[in-house]
Amino acid sequence: MSFYFYLARCSDDSLYAGYCKNLTEREATHNNGTGAKYTRAKGPIEMVYSESFETKSEAMKREYAVKKMTKEQKESLITLDSEAS
Repeated sequence: MSFYFYLARCSDDSLYAGYCKNLTEREATHNNGTGAKYTRAKGPIEMVYSESFETKSEAMKREYAVKKMTKEQKESLITLDSEAS
């Protein structure tokens, strides 16, 4: 089973970092208003970046590390990922 770290772009262009087991279900949860309190006020959201991990602990550690980054650094992750695709 995989766990994911993700960045979601909110309607106000802010970024929300989180982790989950299923990206599609988590995006739907945020967008139907039952996700995080932060995204309820700033929805709808769009998943813009994700990384896959073997364990929940790894995904949570990545979330913690990325939350310490500046918005510019987070935007760089998204840009580099889209250029690699």
